[in-house]
Amino acid sequence: MSLRSLNIPVIDFVGKRKFAMIFSAVLLVLSIASISFQGLKFGIDFTGGTLIELGYEKTADLEDIRLKLSEGDFKGTNVQYFGSDTEVLIQLEPQEVSSAKLSSSIIRMLGDGIDVRRVEFVGPKVGEELTNDGGLAMLYALIGILIYVAFRFEYRFALGSIAALVHDVIITLGIFSILQIEFDLTVLAAILAVIGYSLNDTIVVFDRIRENFLSTRQVEAEPIINEALNQTLSRTLMTSLTTLLVLLALFYLGGEVIHSFAGALLIGVIIGTYSSIYVASSMILALGISKEDMLPSEKEKKEIDARP
Repeated sequence: MSLRSLNIPVIDFVGKRKFAMIFSAVLLVLSIASISFQGLKFGIDFTGGTLIELGYEKTADLEDIRLKLSEGDFKGTNVQYFGSDTEVLIQLEPQEVSSAKLSSSIIRMLGDGIDVRRVEFVGPKVGEELTNDGGLAMLYALIGILIYVAFRFEYRFALGSIAALVHDVIITLGIFSILQIEFDLTVLAAILAVIGYSLNDTIVVFDRIRENFLSTRQVEAEPIINEALNQTLSRTLMTSLTTLLVLLALFYLGGEVIHSFAGALLIGVIIGTYSSIYVASSMILALGISKEDMLPSEKEKKEIDARP
């Protein structure tokens, strides 16, 4: 039975993989270059500094607050609404004075009638530890995924999934570096979530590829993989589109506090959907996956036959 008779699209994904690889290579080169030369714009979580939350009786004028802080020679400030337009979050780079004196001088500068809700200080050493721990968290996640996929499928599938995940993480970080969007702990959490989302998509595709290898007499890998990608396309698109709708709502309506978090997830879901179709499947093709690799060994056959 043909794919058309089942209303399954017939798109030559595998035939276009060279163009996809060129596109991915360009994005990776730009991302790595930007991260290497421009770096990421780390937030207070990683660089250290002071965070002050203020409450106003009426709507706060952010531009006026920024102007007064600039006149007071406070450099590296970030002012944004926090929850509502009467609550303001001020982030400052590390200062020479204590956080108590710093908050007092800011209150005097901004005027009376302001409620100080919270003052937090993050030292540079803590920020450095968070940077190292965040990098290790991503590394451990990738190693765990490599082991899991290698046991569940085959080592070529494991390498394909890791290639797709590294591809997604580097490009997401690259976009943050190119656009100089603030990178904080919420963005790191979003990237770890993107790793899980992208892996889930890739596993679904790999499951169908393995099933097609075992259920067909076809021996060539390209048409088998192409068929699997078309069969899972509707599921992939529906999952991605519904996820994107939620993320767009968070991005535009969730406020500035979660703006970077929602932005990282938006970028990651788009790139992850693309990589699960093109990068992961292209990688296992390049590694020479074949039907023989999917067949159980003689020992496994005996164990299966011996089952009641």
